[in-house]
Amino acid sequence: MLSGIIALVFVVVVAPIWIVAHYATRWRTARMLSREHERTLADIWDLTQRMEARMETLERILDADAPGWRARAGDATAAGPGRGAPGGGR
Repeated sequence: MLSGIIALVFVVVVAPIWIVAHYATRWRTARMLSREHERTLADIWDLTQRMEARMETLERILDADAPGWRARAGDATAAGPGRGAPGGGR
């Protein structure tokens, strides 16, 4: 009889608390980035910054060597760097 009461208390009280605590911990752990993912994200950020700088340099060279290239290209950069292009206004 006593072992039945202990089993019932375990199933009704201890097990649900244990399960909720276990999965809450797993969920919090899964939300955080691992060190490897943080490093990868930082590398990608650095690469995008370098690529953006290169693109701006190329646009300045083209502006100097071929004025009006933006209008001839017919793209969103016709307004100039950082003006009118999506994601502009740095």
